Amino acid sequence: MSLIIYNNLTKKKEEFIPIEEGKVKLYVCGVTVYDDIHMGHARSMIVFDTLVRYLRFIGYDVTHVTNFTDVDDKIINKANKEGTDPLELSARYIERYFEDADSLGIKRADIYPKASESMAPIIEMIEEIIANGFAYPTPDGSVYFEVRKVKEYGKLSKQKLDSMESSGRVVLDEQKKDPMDFAVWKGAKSGECSWDSPWGKGRPGWHIECSAMIKQYLGDKIDIHGGGSDLIFPHHENEILQTEAVTHDMLANYWMHNGMLQVKDEKMSKSLNNFFRVRDVSKKFDSNTIRFYFLNTHYSSPLAYGEDMLTEAQSALKRLKNNYAELLDYSKKGPGADDDSCDILESARYRFMDAMNDDINTSIAIEVMFELARSTNKMMADKSLSKRTAAKIIKMIDEFNTILGILPEDDDMKDDGTADAAMGVLIELRKELRARKQYDLADMIRNKLAEAGIVLEDSADGMKWKKM
Repeated sequence: MSLIIYNNLTKKKEEFIPIEEGKVKLYVCGVTVYDDIHMGHARSMIVFDTLVRYLRFIGYDVTHVTNFTDVDDKIINKANKEGTDPLELSARYIERYFEDADSLGIKRADIYPKASESMAPIIEMIEEIIANGFAYPTPDGSVYFEVRKVKEYGKLSKQKLDSMESSGRVVLDEQKKDPMDFAVWKGAKSGECSWDSPWGKGRPGWHIECSAMIKQYLGDKIDIHGGGSDLIFPHHENEILQTEAVTHDMLANYWMHNGMLQVKDEKMSKSLNNFFRVRDVSKKFDSNTIRFYFLNTHYSSPLAYGEDMLTEAQSALKRLKNNYAELLDYSKKGPGADDDSCDILESARYRFMDAMNDDINTSIAIEVMFELARSTNKMMADKSLSKRTAAKIIKMIDEFNTILGILPEDDDMKDDGTADAAMGVLIELRKELRARKQYDLADMIRNKLAEAGIVLEDSADGMKWKKM
């Protein structure tokens, strides 16, 4: 099975063929660090974390770069309001970013470049763009990219130049030759942080940092460029112009974009003030639930946000957690004879991998895990599953989870028998209390366990316990 990716550049699914065999160069646009990350950011982070996990799982050597925009109008404005240095403000939120990312189970990227630490490659790239005839300096010390010099502007967003409208992040300026020209360097203004350049003091425009960082850390051309679908225009469109004006080659072979997280039919964003911070949501829902909520929908589709939907995800995920816990118990106590149930194991593995190879379709991959849970629950109930096969299924689920991260990755569920022993004592005590007709004490034990997230269930083999 080959990995197939929907390429937003060509608008079709394509077999993934890396530039260099066995290696993948991946760049994902990061966040502008002037506030805590919200759940919209979390979706993109989890989507591309899962992509990287899967690429590595199937044997690729991945170099993953995600940037921090730590020089920006919003950062400067907020720092001025707080009476803080802009770089101190952004450094604070970068630290909080990593706290939130860790809480979501996000594997660290290989490189996290910052705009403030990339001035030399940024200035060098701008100089090359000017030398190649695609940009011009202005009297105020700014430099603008001249979009009319490009024949294929709009090839990613599939828009015609004359029908495009400037993004709200692009400030119109009388010094521009064309309203669609965009700043690759902004001349310094009073009260703003700035750096020396051949055109005077200033700071980089929004788009140029990504082009320069990609070139610096990954080379002229990369395999996959990722980010949210809201970045297609103008950010990614302009990245393409800048890079190709220098390299005369494609910036990326594959473009992948996650769909927007929506609140009442609008994308979640700080500018619309309809966002929910990850650290606030994480007080109510664990990382496994949040990851499950996002991955249970295909990454490219829009997704509605609501606490009720997270609650539903939490409830659904409990079924997988309970099945996993029961398989762990069964692998120790179930029948020891071989059986013919290995077929279910191989079928689940094939269908899971087939789903992931089909444009990282995590929603189908998760459905495969639910089907496996339903089948194994039935087989454990009628004792048609051997403990040896149960152990093999557990190992396979662990492999799936290294990709999805929707079940606890530590040993919380794989105890050393202490919890089983302690629960056995409580179950026997409750049984004795009931025999003595001390029902109030027996019920108190059940109720206290329920409050702790443990449920007691009658079975053919006697009373059993499991985590809710």
